[in-house]
Amino acid sequence: MLVAERQRKLLELVNERLSIRVSELSKIFSVTEETIRRDLEKLEKEDLLRRSHGGAVSIQKEQSEVSYLEREITNAADKKQIAMEAILHIEAGDQIVLDASTTAWYMAKELPDMPLTVLTNSIKVAVELSKKEQVKVISTGGLLLPQSLSFVGPLAERSLSAYHVNKAFLSCKGVHFERGLTDANEFQALLKKQMMEIADKTILLADASKFGVRTFVHVSNIDQVDLVITNESIDGIFVDGLKDRNIDVITV
Repeated sequence: MLVAERQRKLLELVNERLSIRVSELSKIFSVTEETIRRDLEKLEKEDLLRRSHGGAVSIQKEQSEVSYLEREITNAADKKQIAMEAILHIEAGDQIVLDASTTAWYMAKELPDMPLTVLTNSIKVAVELSKKEQVKVISTGGLLLPQSLSFVGPLAERSLSAYHVNKAFLSCKGVHFERGLTDANEFQALLKKQMMEIADKTILLADASKFGVRTFVHVSNIDQVDLVITNESIDGIFVDGLKDRNIDVITV
């Protein structure tokens, strides 16, 4: 078994059982306990689990979705500025997809009433857009996540697969040059990945606090993003890194 595959399966076991001992993992994977400790150390550095005395414990529940009320007040000013800039990249007649991020909700609140088709998995986004007569809103449906007031799961994924859009506007929990885009919730990560796949252009809405961060679930590689809209407090190292990868960057 390849090292990467063993570590992936090891992480799945930890999350499934919530805690597990090094000695047991050593027997399951037929490797030495020292090898398992090195695996756990690497996974802990990537913020995927937490080592404990003699084993490891899952942090999956710790990294579950933050409530919408809490997200609304976190970096709210930056998110509103990013949303206002994102709106400038929408044209009448566009077909777009908005995720369940608070930045997408700010976009929905401020979006002019113009001919537009919006596909979304967010209840809050759909409610805001319902106030605009010229905007056609399509909800994915699916399994409701109460914390984020959004739909996820197989039904939502099948719904997305039936459409093609010009632009996808989405956010995430972490943006890392090696790890890529990551999210705390596996269901949300799968949906964001599909949003990117059905769009001609992906526009990432991420305030400066997201950069250099790695969270639980991989969404996509960074090079699958076409444009990043962020705030001007972002470290220049990240701006240069994005431009080196031929990704357009706008700071607000």
